This record gives sequence, structure tokens and C-alpha cells, in this order.
Amino acid sequence: MGNHREYDIAFVGLKPGIHEFNYQVEDKFFSDYKLTDFSDCHASVKLTLEKNTSFMLLKFEVGGSVNVVCDRCGNTLPMDLWDEFKLVIKQVTNPEEMNQNEEDADVFYISQTESHLHLAGWIYEFILLSIPNQRMCSEEEMGGPQCNKEILAMLKKMKSTVTENNHPFEKGLEQFKKNNN
Repeated sequence: MGNHREYDIAFVGLKPGIHEFNYQVEDKFFSDYKLTDFSDCHASVKLTLEKNTSFMLLKFEVGGSVNVVCDRCGNTLPMDLWDEFKLVIKQVTNPEEMNQNEEDADVFYISQTESHLHLAGWIYEFILLSIPNQRMCSEEEMGGPQCNKEILAMLKKMKSTVTENNHPFEKGLEQFKKNNN
């Protein structure tokens, strides 16, 4: 991975209490990551770090927008990002073993000798998790200026063809419905 030092926090020098960090994430950030299925990312990440004597609580608030490919028509569709994630960081002598055995994805272990938190990987993950799985405009927006009208017309034609030519699977379902009544 590339050098993302601006996403490192030297937590050793921080006093116990709450600290806030803000990051602006653009497309350049993702150049080191091979798989991204979006473009034109303009994300803001607000990190609230609560440092305690035995652990740190990190709260990531992700906002902004990205362009994705619409699942329905294949055109570019702008999507809003919004989500928040919490992570508990604990310092231990055997972090690799503890991370392998930890069942809670919101708990992460680092070495007692560690002095920096490396946030780039978490920021990448949390931005990806902020993008909705279903990438389509709402029914009200369908057919709007960002939609591919040709594809929508083809989908409509295919739907009417399937309805007209009752699929054999649907006939079997009808028998099942009659038997259960």
C-alpha cells in the first residue's frame, strides 16, 4: 500500500479524553486499492477518538457522495454516503492471536509497543460499507435524466413478454397455491 501518513494518529502523545480528527477523502486515496466500483468520491470522515487508560473508542462518521453504476440501467448514478462506525482498540502483548480469536468485529487489538493508529484501511472499509448495496434510483426517480431510457424500455418489454408467456414455473406455483387453500 502507498504511504497514507496523513491518516496516522500518534496516540501516545494524546491526553486521556476526547479528540476529534477530520479527513477529506477523494479518488486519489483509492489509487492503492485495486477494487473500487465507484468514482468521483467526495467523502468526509469525522473521527472522534476517546482515549482511556486501558482502551480507545473510535467513532467514524462518514458523509459525502460517490458515483456508482446503476444496477437497473447501467448509467452513472450519484449516491450519498452516510454511516457511522464504532471501533474499540485495546493494547495487548499478542495482538495477532487476539485479533484471530476475537469474534466481535468492533474490537481490534494492537501491540503494547505501538505508538500510532493507522486509519487508512479502516477509512477505506467504512467508506465502502457506506455505499448502499442496491444501487438504483427510487421508483419515483426512475426514467429521470440520469437513467438510460433505452435500457429501461428493453426491461419493460422483457417484463411484458414474461407476463404474456406465463412461465412454467409460475404454473407450478399456482397449483401449490390452490392445494394450500
